[in-house]
Amino acid sequence: MITPYLRLVRTLRKSQAARDDQPFVAPGTDRSPCRATGRLLWNEGMDATSNPTTTTPRLGRYTIDAKSSSVSFKSRHLFGLMPVHGTFAIRGGTVDVAEPLSQSRLRVEIDAASFSTGNDQRDGDVRSAKFLDTDRNPLITFVSERVEATSVSGALTVCGVSRPASLFIVHAQVTANAFTVRATTRVDRIEFGVTAARGMAGRRLDLTLEVTCVQA
Repeated sequence: MITPYLRLVRTLRKSQAARDDQPFVAPGTDRSPCRATGRLLWNEGMDATSNPTTTTPRLGRYTIDAKSSSVSFKSRHLFGLMPVHGTFAIRGGTVDVAEPLSQSRLRVEIDAASFSTGNDQRDGDVRSAKFLDTDRNPLITFVSERVEATSVSGALTVCGVSRPASLFIVHAQVTANAFTVRATTRVDRIEFGVTAARGMAGRRLDLTLEVTCVQA
């Protein structure tokens, strides 16, 4: 009786070892192994399109196409137990592409009252004076101070309070007269004086900006 049991244990150990040597993949045989993606330069990771592409945007002023741009976010509430996903609408903004690139300038205006998670009660609370107080602070703004190939550093203003912030560029697509950028950052609402419902409401938001800019 002992010998068959030992054989079974050895078989299970070999099977587990084989699984440990394989890369982690999501469910489904058609998925690729999960990999961490690095930050991209302007001329890396471009999508293939029928439009002619260049390696960097042309010099000059661009306006942000609000209809094609957005801000999405994710956070957690109920003491970190429940995920929350939502969006803001971008009202507008400008980008001045200069040479050298570090002298470029960016200004983004976000409509604070557009905060939306699909839960009317929660959205109303966040727009109220307890949190964003959107009647008195209708705009969230980001103004750059330094532009680099993989990041943009500047000042983020929420509820009238400005704090340093950095956007990390994870994707860029450049065409003849426009470009699209995806960038990410993490925001701690406590740093901007938005302190209501500590623990119950998420403290940090992971933001993703999708911005399409058209040459003026």
